[in-house]
Amino acid sequence: MTHPFRFSASLGGLDTTGLVACAQRAEQLGYNAVSLPDHFTDQPAPLIGLTAAAMATSTLRVLPLVLANDYRQPLVLAKELASIDALSGGRLDFGIGAGWMITDYEQGGIQYDSPGTRIRKLGDAVDILRALLAGEEVDVDSEFYSISGSLSAPLPVQEGGIPLMLAGGKQKMLTLAGEKADIVGFNPGLTAGVIDERAGRTATAAKTDEKLTWIRDGAGARFDSIELQTRIHLTMITDDREQVAAEMAPLLGISPEEALESPHALVGTTQQCIDEVQRWRDRWGISFVSINGQDMESFAPVVEALAGK
Repeated sequence: MTHPFRFSASLGGLDTTGLVACAQRAEQLGYNAVSLPDHFTDQPAPLIGLTAAAMATSTLRVLPLVLANDYRQPLVLAKELASIDALSGGRLDFGIGAGWMITDYEQGGIQYDSPGTRIRKLGDAVDILRALLAGEEVDVDSEFYSISGSLSAPLPVQEGGIPLMLAGGKQKMLTLAGEKADIVGFNPGLTAGVIDERAGRTATAAKTDEKLTWIRDGAGARFDSIELQTRIHLTMITDDREQVAAEMAPLLGISPEEALESPHALVGTTQQCIDEVQRWRDRWGISFVSINGQDMESFAPVVEALAGK
């Protein structure tokens, strides 16, 4: 199954006034969604910021990209997600991950467990959240959660429920994502808790081939129904992609050729970028492309050419 292209722009790093204006502009330019990350940095809290974006627009979807599971209890989170979906008229995509950025955990005084423990905890949380958001009674006493009850009104209004997105860059996380998610995001590997050249070395085309096999392993027969997404960390419309790649690659610990082939960087003329995104879908099935908000205007011609196709 070939999924149509859709595009989102991140609102991370914007103040409250800029966030609403950027969301409205994204809608005008044909972006399908806007997103916010989940960090204790200079930005609005993701679910509150995305509610403001949804209320200021009429068709734009909103997506936390992605919430850190350790920061919230499932019943509290389910209540917030259901409320956003109802208030927006069913325009929420729900992204959640195991958490990774060690400085967030240090600032919040939150225990930073091993990746395997955080992923097992996320798996439990996803099952609980799915049940709560479907209006089911939950009675769980697991390794990580003790919850008894159901979600009171409002419930989500989207037919079929709120689409669930899981994203990752390593085998355990992507296998879990293939098993449980509606949308699976390709990330660099972030087990070090920081973004540095170690993450860059896991962002190559060859590593993405391997990641795709892990998603397939988890998904089995349901693989074709999954929408695949990439978060692009460098987007640049330029006539000299080779020079940009030569300057960028050493920072990532990879070659310029590997940088240009990575689905986490998109550099070139508008037509080169259009062609590259189409190659990503042909090779990996990636149809959902997420960029930085500051690149929204320059990237708009690519969105115009491909969105919905």
